[in-house]
Amino acid sequence: MDHTQADEGAALKQRMAKISHKILVLSGKGGVGKSTVAANLALGLRKLDKSVGLLDVDIHGPSIPTMFHLSERPQINDEGNVVPAEFAAIKIMSIGLFLGGSDDAVIWRGPMKYGAIEQLLRDVEWGDLDYLVIDCPPGTGDEPLSVVQLIGVGRLDGAVIVTTPQDLALIDVRRSIRFCHQLKLPVLGIIENMSGFTCPSCGAHFDIFSAGGGKDLALKLKTP
Repeated sequence: MDHTQADEGAALKQRMAKISHKILVLSGKGGVGKSTVAANLALGLRKLDKSVGLLDVDIHGPSIPTMFHLSERPQINDEGNVVPAEFAAIKIMSIGLFLGGSDDAVIWRGPMKYGAIEQLLRDVEWGDLDYLVIDCPPGTGDEPLSVVQLIGVGRLDGAVIVTTPQDLALIDVRRSIRFCHQLKLPVLGIIENMSGFTCPSCGAHFDIFSAGGGKDLALKLKTP
């Protein structure tokens, strides 16, 4: 490692040391509402009067900016750091804020994604935070692995894994759990999303799919 790499590594550690808790949000497959859960987790923590940051590391499909109606390109402050966007006093950063438009495609391989995530962690002016919620893309690829390697397992609180009740989603979530176990990353909980809806007229609850699959899996694997 050359001097510059050592300095950058030290800067990243210093930045992350100002954040008390760091939580990954994972899913085994797309379309289960993972980013929605990440956004609501950040909003919920903010309602508890915690200082919160939300980092979107879904390089190829960033959706957090759209959810929060953010489109302005981030500014650089006098110290050369990136100023995060804000919504409801939550600091938000995503690669999507640097794209020319919502239709722009990011065609990057692993090393470029690793470098981008490193910059989002190190060069964004996160400041002192109680929580940093990190929204990862579906699966167990470069992005979640890069986050774990850059921050370090011992400095991460763990991962929240999002699934839906269908058998296919539950099969995929097992891979996310195994990913966490192999990296010795604690699983903070499994969230079963889209398990039902409440009728706005009569208040009755209806199951969209079969319910309880996420709970059964959590009990079987002894996870929250």
